[in-house]
Amino acid sequence: MSNVMSSITAVVLAVFVGYGAAWYFGAVEGNFALLLFLATVVTGIYWLAERLYFLPQRRRAVAALEASAAKRRAELTKMGIKQVDDNTVEAKTRLIMQPWWLDWTAGLFPVIVVVFLLRSFLFEPFKIPSGSMIPTLLVNDLILVNKFHYGVRLPVINTKILDNNSPQRGDVMVFRYPPKPSLDYIKRVVGVPGDEVAYLNKKLSINGKPLRKSPLPDFFDQDALRYAKQFEEVNGGRKYHLLNDDDRPAFIPGAEDFSFKQNCRYSSEGVVCKVPEGHYFMMGDNHDNSLDSRYWGFVPEKNIVGKAFFVWMNFGNLKRIGSFD
Repeated sequence: MSNVMSSITAVVLAVFVGYGAAWYFGAVEGNFALLLFLATVVTGIYWLAERLYFLPQRRRAVAALEASAAKRRAELTKMGIKQVDDNTVEAKTRLIMQPWWLDWTAGLFPVIVVVFLLRSFLFEPFKIPSGSMIPTLLVNDLILVNKFHYGVRLPVINTKILDNNSPQRGDVMVFRYPPKPSLDYIKRVVGVPGDEVAYLNKKLSINGKPLRKSPLPDFFDQDALRYAKQFEEVNGGRKYHLLNDDDRPAFIPGAEDFSFKQNCRYSSEGVVCKVPEGHYFMMGDNHDNSLDSRYWGFVPEKNIVGKAFFVWMNFGNLKRIGSFD
């Protein structure tokens, strides 16, 4: 039995390692949520088998060994031999010890299930891969996302099972990229269902009212080694900083086909969109260097992952650690 389980476990672990390697080298499109879920299920099965079958079996073997040793000592005592060497300690240790295939499965289950629950229902870490949210978030910022702020969702399938708050204008939100839901994107909520969002000549208006936009000192982008015009904008009662690039045109080049595109009007000045029910209009704070709802459309409610709220690490700049708007 042990040899069979050892072989089965070796195959299972090889599959996980192979999938991880293929993902790392770009041979397959990885899905960490699915991988973690499967790891939780597999290790959970081993954990239950250990508690209900394998551990009791090993304990019975130890009990049988102890009974056999006790019987032998009793027989030797009857023969007048009272000094008996006890060589069962090492044997009992070997019998009760978990084999390697349980160490690497059942032994890891408590850790994996805690990570799975925390990541699925409470907080999930993300790494900022691009500069679309500069100056609020920088490349390589490691952030935390509140997974329950917008409601509790089932892992992997992302189906909401419990309502909480609705996204508000000004929130920084992580969501599944509509053209490719296997990818997670982060942008700021600019328009909520029913809003008319206008971004014309690099000025943002909501329902016909221009947002207050105040100039700030120029922002120096250390990655691009250049300055950009920086402003403070107020949307939904939230103040945040944004960038504009005078070298970029006001019009939106290369907008894709997307659901409800008929709700948008494109011109040489920019775009005006009416946000449909159950959808949100997202923009990056680096307005002229962000592929967002202006290009690929609205984010449906079902694609929401959570609200970003805290930079927990940036190894290149520890001063980045802290909350953000």
